[in-house]
Amino acid sequence: MKAIPSGNAWFGVSLALLGVIAGYGIALGVHGISRTAVNPPPPQAARQQPPVPSAPSQPAPAPEATNVPPIDPERDHIRGEPDAMITVIEYSDFECPFCKRHHPTMKQILDAYDGKVSWIYRHYPLPFHANAQPSAIASECANELGGNDTFWRFADIIFEKGADAGRLAAYAGEIGLDAGDFQACVESGKYTQHISDDMAGGSEAGVSGTPGNIVYNLMTKEARLVSGAQPFEAFKNVIDEMLGDHTM
Repeated sequence: MKAIPSGNAWFGVSLALLGVIAGYGIALGVHGISRTAVNPPPPQAARQQPPVPSAPSQPAPAPEATNVPPIDPERDHIRGEPDAMITVIEYSDFECPFCKRHHPTMKQILDAYDGKVSWIYRHYPLPFHANAQPSAIASECANELGGNDTFWRFADIIFEKGADAGRLAAYAGEIGLDAGDFQACVESGKYTQHISDDMAGGSEAGVSGTPGNIVYNLMTKEARLVSGAQPFEAFKNVIDEMLGDHTM
């Protein structure tokens, strides 16, 4: 049998084992530091640069309107200077909320161009607006009884107070029209075809909704379609181009 080592011998062996373990740990630490120093972690990805803003794009040119019905001073409702070089032909619906919003823009255009642009109102009552057709007929009766200025006063009242078939006679009274004559004109139905002709002409020229606006040069016969209740600047771009050297 082998002799069992004494206590002192075991103590020496333990110290030797501890030394080996400690040395191995130091070696690992040194090796890890060395790898970090030799192979550093990849740098963080560079932050993405904010996009450089591009130059504002030019507005698309207004599409050409073709087959525009000729302007007839005896038939059309003209606001502003009748001999203006440019006119805006508006195909409109008295009950259309977008037409109501567009109405002040048209007044702004007349004021801004001061005699260089006129405004023509033509009818385009949409079938799903129950008060649009009666209002259109009533406005033609106002024109018959009081003339062009009376037509525009009546149109302004409708857009201000609402296209309500039950209140049209009251609107006529506000501008001094005879109640009996007005009612007889409305009930006669004499302007139904006039309104249908306006709609057909607008559709032929490219109008498909309200307000459908055609900017028209009376000298060159150039016509551009500006659909919807566009802001003043949209009309200004087209009008200035048509006026050429005659701009404001």
